[in-house]
Amino acid sequence: MSILRTQIESAIHIDNLSVYYGQTPAVTGICLDVSEGEYLGIIGPNGGGKSTLLKAILGLVPISSGIVQIYGSNIEKSRTLMGYVPQFAALDKRFPITLLEVVLTGCLKQGLSLFYRYTKKDKEIAHELLEKVGIASLANRQISELSGGEFQRMLIARALAVNPRILLLDEPTASVDAVSRDQIYSLLAELNKSMTIILVTHDLLAVSSQVHRLACLNEHLIYHGEAELTESIVNSLYGCPVDLIAHGVPHRVLKEHEEGTHID
Repeated sequence: MSILRTQIESAIHIDNLSVYYGQTPAVTGICLDVSEGEYLGIIGPNGGGKSTLLKAILGLVPISSGIVQIYGSNIEKSRTLMGYVPQFAALDKRFPITLLEVVLTGCLKQGLSLFYRYTKKDKEIAHELLEKVGIASLANRQISELSGGEFQRMLIARALAVNPRILLLDEPTASVDAVSRDQIYSLLAELNKSMTIILVTHDLLAVSSQVHRLACLNEHLIYHGEAELTESIVNSLYGCPVDLIAHGVPHRVLKEHEEGTHID
């Protein structure tokens, strides 16, 4: 199969990508293809470049070298094909704005006036998205009154407002309780039926039971393949032996493990 054909068939094609902040490398030499309809999990230590990789795909950080293509085109031509849920929303929860109004901001297109008036169609789409993520009854609630899980589902609804083919999420369950986490994973599994998903996470439950494929990142791409980890991969990723614990998950988190490794 030719390189050109591979690029066209990939939802995302990354070749020899490097991003530096000043003289400091964030990610280097990343080569990665994400197929249409894939559910990819990205794991790695703090500071390993996971968020930077997402931002490079989205065109939010300058690329030092290499290429990123979205369905065979450059990022500038493909921004509207991607929805993004950031790790820390740049939104003060004390700001007097309703959940519906936040989702409506996802309908804003580049170049529109600050005083743009939302159309009836925009509002219909926003209500449909709130229904889709399961919080339609909270549409007029102030964001200061939302729980962590409700807030994250609001951000997912906002990301869906562009009708993306690819959804990228950065630690969407980091600040939610177990019930909300399960609700978010159920929602993502449903969304994956109609779009490609890339999920940055530290949650081993997601790694073992949710994603289809896994990318392990620590500046370099340590591993890309099936969502099963061996001890050698984990040790290479974190630089030391790590006991992986995933409550309620069978022995799938580590494909091979010695007797002393805890999985329960």
